[in-house]
Amino acid sequence: MLVFAVVVYFSGRIVRPLAESYEKQKRFITDAGHEIKTPLTVLQADADILEMELGSNEWLTDMRGQLKHLSALTNDLVSLARMEEGETSLHLLETPVSDVISEAAESFRSLAQAQGKTLAVFVEPMLSMAADEKSIRQLVGILLDNALKYSPEGSEIALNFSKQSRQLKLTVTNASSAPLPKGNPDILFERFYRVDSSRNSQTGGHGIGLSIAKAIVTAHGGRIHAATIADTALQISAQFPQKP
Repeated sequence: MLVFAVVVYFSGRIVRPLAESYEKQKRFITDAGHEIKTPLTVLQADADILEMELGSNEWLTDMRGQLKHLSALTNDLVSLARMEEGETSLHLLETPVSDVISEAAESFRSLAQAQGKTLAVFVEPMLSMAADEKSIRQLVGILLDNALKYSPEGSEIALNFSKQSRQLKLTVTNASSAPLPKGNPDILFERFYRVDSSRNSQTGGHGIGLSIAKAIVTAHGGRIHAATIADTALQISAQFPQKP
């Protein structure tokens, strides 16, 4: 008993600084994000003025593109930090999630066709749960956007949503055009994780989309996992509790 008490005591002393460091990191991201927003807004306004005076050119176009990317990254980081800190409270109302997920998924069909890919959508009708509609739409968008970015031309992306026991399960499956993580696919949900050099900003992302997806699922009381299929395909599954 004494040994157990000693282990608990020293474990607490070891874990506490790590937890405090993580909390400080999240707070720093939130504070820094707010500070960065002002100069970004000024720079975007300056770029607009320069374009009116000088006309459009490749340097201004590149600058505006980089500013847009940095602004989106900043907004996503602040949003993620707020959700992890519990500052962003979702309004969970009984929502016809089958309809919401279907509508969100269908908006990606033309994009998939433009990339020479097929989007297969199966949504079990008439399913509902306590949810924040905007966040569910964002979740579907993140998962399909990720699947489209990292799947080869000619492949199929599959989205399924159905009831399993007392849970609602959303899965997105796609063949991967990049090597998949070995051992622990859930590492994909870590901020800025890159499985290799192909998963970088050149694809149009900045490495925190799946982190936001995880935060959304967690805020709904659910769980999200990644799995590899035959080392060539990725499947991301989100499970949500449903009241009986």
